[in-house]
Amino acid sequence: MSIRQSLQQARRWVVKIGSSLLTNNGKALDHRAIAGWVEQMARLRHDGIELVLVSSGAVAAGMSRLGWHERPDSIHRLQAAAAVGQMGLVQTYEQAFQRFDLHTAQVLVDHDDLSNRQRYLNARSTLRTLVGLGVVPIVNENDTVVTDEIRFGDNDTLGALIANLMEAELLVILTDRDGMYDADPRRHADARILSEASALDRRLDAMAGDGGSLGRGGMLTKVRAARLAARSGAHTLIAGGHTEDVLLRIRAGDNLGTLLVAEQQPQAARKRWLAGQLQMRGTLVLDAGAVEVLRAQGRSLLPVGVKRVEGRFSRGDMVICRDEQGREIARGLVNYSSEEACKIIGQPSERIDKLLGYKDDDELIHRDNLVLV
Repeated sequence: MSIRQSLQQARRWVVKIGSSLLTNNGKALDHRAIAGWVEQMARLRHDGIELVLVSSGAVAAGMSRLGWHERPDSIHRLQAAAAVGQMGLVQTYEQAFQRFDLHTAQVLVDHDDLSNRQRYLNARSTLRTLVGLGVVPIVNENDTVVTDEIRFGDNDTLGALIANLMEAELLVILTDRDGMYDADPRRHADARILSEASALDRRLDAMAGDGGSLGRGGMLTKVRAARLAARSGAHTLIAGGHTEDVLLRIRAGDNLGTLLVAEQQPQAARKRWLAGQLQMRGTLVLDAGAVEVLRAQGRSLLPVGVKRVEGRFSRGDMVICRDEQGREIARGLVNYSSEEACKIIGQPSERIDKLLGYKDDDELIHRDNLVLV
């Protein structure tokens, strides 16, 4: 059985629809197109597939309602557009799903909701409860209050994080292109759609292009989202949203779009949560021995293997671990503040008490709080 055929057995999907599709390239919400996707999702739900919908479009819809033709630069005008647009977006979905006797739930999140462990677990429990009740959760970034410091960056990333959180088997990203091309089709007439590739294939980065004026995510964000989704074993399928019966044909195993395959075993839920963190408070530069220990033996990071501390952070903050060439090796929750870490790096753990006057942990980062990248 091919991987595409195996999608017929996938029972939990996350579907992400982008701004350019939802708003008909910014003119207004495309109610006819939305009704078509909703009808397909209703049929999937009828067949027993659990669905979470990640929907962009609030800012673009608000721009249309307010008569704006260019995306504003001011964060407050963007947030105002999101507040106006979210109203119309939710009403449209609610009415469309009600035609099939399906309830929806609006779920607005920001990075803090998924970076705080307790709120992450609460979000997971809520979404799973909604799905278990037969409700279709409609998730969007809380653009009305979010700032650049706590922004996901794009809803492709949000879709991947929701796929991790829900342990979905498939992330479907509907876009205004038919899939991912091996070159920019706007500049290369001979560009061809990639049918299938590993989500971890680094050659994909060079093939990806930039986003449009309405959304924040281009093809590169979709590739990165696929890698993030792959951490929980979810495949990602990038397909054209205007393709007739696109979701139903994906379910049938048709050769549509670009399938980015997850070629790794699912990580434990806590590891997925760690891997999904976007805000790093500092950096630990490791020596070659520490890099080898982390990669080959899966052990904790001890102070003795750290060469340098960069940034300011507190106990429990997320930090990046890099080798001496600047390559990211891992990330994790640190047991000591940056000030404390500067005093104990390069030293054996038994000297921590003498150097600091106390010792909370032998490890700078315990292996349970560390994930390789």
